[in-house]
Amino acid sequence: MKMPYCLKSSLLIATASIFLSHSLVALGSHPNIVVIMADDLGLGDISFHVRSIQHEAPVVETPALDDLASHSLWFTDGHSATALCAPTRYAVMSGNNNYRSYAPWGVWSTFGETAFQPDHATLGTVVRDAGYQTGFIGKWHLGGDFYIPGSKSFYRGPKNGDLTDKVDMTRFISGGPRDCGFEYDFTAPCGIQGPMYLLYENQVWSPIADNSQIIFLNEDTAVHPKDMSDKGPGLGDSQWDSREIGQRLSEKAVDFITHAATDNKPFFLYYCSPMVHLPHCPPDVFDGKKIKGQTPTNHLDMLLDLDMQVKRIVTALKATNQYDNTLLIVTSDNGGLADRPAEKEGHRSNGGWKGNKNSPLEGGHRVPFFAVWPGRITPGITEELASNQDILATLAALVGTHIPINQAMDSNNLLPLFTGDGTFQKRDIFLQQAGSQCEVMVRKMPYKLIMQSDQKRTHFTPTKLFNLRDDPHEDTNLLEQPSYQSIAQSLLSEYKNLIESKRSTVPDPL
Repeated sequence: MKMPYCLKSSLLIATASIFLSHSLVALGSHPNIVVIMADDLGLGDISFHVRSIQHEAPVVETPALDDLASHSLWFTDGHSATALCAPTRYAVMSGNNNYRSYAPWGVWSTFGETAFQPDHATLGTVVRDAGYQTGFIGKWHLGGDFYIPGSKSFYRGPKNGDLTDKVDMTRFISGGPRDCGFEYDFTAPCGIQGPMYLLYENQVWSPIADNSQIIFLNEDTAVHPKDMSDKGPGLGDSQWDSREIGQRLSEKAVDFITHAATDNKPFFLYYCSPMVHLPHCPPDVFDGKKIKGQTPTNHLDMLLDLDMQVKRIVTALKATNQYDNTLLIVTSDNGGLADRPAEKEGHRSNGGWKGNKNSPLEGGHRVPFFAVWPGRITPGITEELASNQDILATLAALVGTHIPINQAMDSNNLLPLFTGDGTFQKRDIFLQQAGSQCEVMVRKMPYKLIMQSDQKRTHFTPTKLFNLRDDPHEDTNLLEQPSYQSIAQSLLSEYKNLIESKRSTVPDPL
């Protein structure tokens, strides 16, 4: 029988004994937790990977990220749940593959109904219910509830265009971080990409300046016309300037850490940077470091912006004497962007894999994934498979929170890999989806099958089959050889059986 998540608090004490061999809380350690998820950050965007894994000279240096990476457990087989933003964010927050959501390809509308129910275990609730202070800062991109002016009905109309007088943007009513277990939030509902250009603190609009107004923001009204990305104009802060957003968000992260460190409870910060997503408007300077024009492209300049955000967070942890007692996890929502001018200079965001963001190929979803915890995680490189949707189960095991039956069905506990305590259980099969072309993937080593689906996920047609052990860069489509048809059909059957049965895709906990 499914266990209501509203009963979770009463289960903590009873459950703690189950986790004695795995939970560091049960061992008397209560580490702080910081999870940093970047936007469109590829493996090749971190100079540590370029230098240490590809053995090449990086075009761009990312010293703050490199310093963390050099002290981390680095996963060479680390993945995003999908090859696109919104569906990955759902998977990370819920620990579920996206097909378990009412919106299997992602909640893309700014005003879309949330995919989370009140009894859902989320990244925030499993840590909050262990007594942690919890904070969310950054890009949300998971829908939300805003009132129609003069009513208590939620606006569910188009997200683009001039919505003045059609939706009340002064309050983020529900369906946001606060409903997912985060006691504090400073949220950019669309990051920097639009079509909403507003910030919210604890669900209330946070004006950028004293003279800010909510207006229809387009190239004619924007302070910085280049802020209008391919998502187009929409309602926004009249003083919006995406060149400053990274500094504003990381400033809030520093404030959260500084205040939380004075409490007697550990804290959890989920920091979702909107960098390095379009529109690629680098600031001139960030904390005294020149940013704009320091690399071959504006896109690569934004890597410097992101790196400075990470530096601020690490500096704040050290300044408050919290760094040594903090688990930091760094990842990305999908593979890196294709940047042709940067590629001509030798920079490959995909880190040497084939494909980029949105692609079912490895470069579309093989992303930076590494964890740092001084004195607890032994630095090194592992070839074990990990996905960023595994963070939920890992944190639940860390803090000793019970995950109810039929929740976080696709999140695998990585804590034994992090600490060396307990036994790590490998996935037998790994299910993913790509991006906007309705492609899905199933991997059962050594094979990876790519299938074409449809919006309703009713049909799955094999299109490519690769042997990742012999052909890791996916050069040879084995479906072109008749002898491999049976392998493809077997993988297709396993995939369909798993999703139709609604069974978990990860091993049962020991």
